[in-house]
Amino acid sequence: MNSSTIRVLYIDDEENNLNAFKAGFRRQYEIYTAISAAEGLKILENVIVHVIIADQKMPQTTGVEFFKSIVNTFPDPVRILLTGYTDIEALADAINHGDIYRYITKPWNDLELHNSIKNAYDAYKAKIDLREKIAELEKTNDELNRFIYSISHELRAPLVSAMGIVNVVKMENLFHSSGEYWGMIETCSNKLDYYIQKTLQYYKNNKLVHEKSPVDFKTIINELIELYSYSDKETHFTVDIIQDIPFYGDAFRIEVILGNLISNAIKYQKKEEKNKKVEIHIEVTKDIAEITISDNGMGILNEHLEKIFTQFFKSKTNHGSGLGLFIVKEALNKISGKISVSSNTIDGTTFKIIIPNVK
Repeated sequence: MNSSTIRVLYIDDEENNLNAFKAGFRRQYEIYTAISAAEGLKILENVIVHVIIADQKMPQTTGVEFFKSIVNTFPDPVRILLTGYTDIEALADAINHGDIYRYITKPWNDLELHNSIKNAYDAYKAKIDLREKIAELEKTNDELNRFIYSISHELRAPLVSAMGIVNVVKMENLFHSSGEYWGMIETCSNKLDYYIQKTLQYYKNNKLVHEKSPVDFKTIINELIELYSYSDKETHFTVDIIQDIPFYGDAFRIEVILGNLISNAIKYQKKEEKNKKVEIHIEVTKDIAEITISDNGMGILNEHLEKIFTQFFKSKTNHGSGLGLFIVKEALNKISGKISVSSNTIDGTTFKIIIPNVK
């Protein structure tokens, strides 16, 4: 865009100033002038203006007050304050609230004002370009997320069929008829299913709007233990839930958070441990649900504790997807929850979660 198409609105209650400005800059910019804030507002409603210059001292409203009044309805035009006297309070207030880009004293210097307008337009253009790039990135990201969701669903169909065949082989007592091959197929299928499930969880957590619904922790915990403990019947669960009052929150995300933590507590037990155990304690108050999930598993090395919530992070002993705890943290962020962890390789791991009780 050339300087001749930069649209400047100048608001001042002194007509001589308006005429002088128009005469001085009409060859360089597309100039609009208004003798009052009300008249300036009408121009803004009908013309896309890039730079607004307003005099501070006007009868009905000050320049600062005018800028504040349009900051939500017309956020894009860059604002320059013109002042003929020293009003430090007004200037500081305007700058602190982000209502002005620059202020210039009257009588203005033509070169200074010209440079200010050019710089203000550069700031305007940068703001618009950034917004367009963000919109383009959001569109690309949304399309990528929808593709991932779609392909994950498509992958599940043949995978479920393969897992079904493995189950039929087991029912017909042929599982060990071909050495370790059927076991290898089952292991690979379960691992792929796990990755797909985590991918779908990640997508849904990003896309779903935060919803408020009643949450019964006892029901959720029992269902999750039944779901995940099939892979390790040796792990003993101790559950203590104190919920005497209603709890409201995002049931989907709470289930995702608890499901990932319970699944990990089972998955990362020590193979040689004879007394595998997971302890779950939940206490609900009118403000929060405080949740503690402890295990006596292999634990997490101290140097890894700050990294475990990072996407795709895997320690040497962790053979998962590197998504589970990342999804837990992301889901908690969506519902304003908090999580902390303490762990060592002798005693195991304890996660403490706080989730707000949404009134």
